[in-house]
Amino acid sequence: MKTDINTNTPWNELTPGGTIYNSGNAKEFKTGDWRSMTPRFIEEKCKQCGLCFPVCPDDAIPVCKDRKRTDFNFDYCKGCGVCAKVCPFGAIEMREEEIK
Repeated sequence: MKTDINTNTPWNELTPGGTIYNSGNAKEFKTGDWRSMTPRFIEEKCKQCGLCFPVCPDDAIPVCKDRKRTDFNFDYCKGCGVCAKVCPFGAIEMREEEIK
C-alpha cells in the first residue's frame, strides 16, 4: 500500500483519513481552547425560552434543575455562535476571544 500522498495519487489509492476507531465524545476532551470567538451571556435579556441549549453541539450551556440556563461552560464551548444566532432576544453576543 502506498503511504505518501501527492497530487498524482489516484483517489482509490489514498490512505483513509478521518476514520474513527473508538467511541468517544467531547466530554472526554476540553475543547474550549479551540475558540476564536467567545459567547457572552447577557442574563437580563434572557427570557429562559430554552432555544439555545439544544442547539449547542458541545452541550456547553448548563441548565439547572429549575430548567433555567446559566453561563457557558467555557471548558467545552468552541465559540461556533449557533446559540447566538438562535436567540431571539439578543441575550448572547459573540466577541473575539481575548488572547491570554
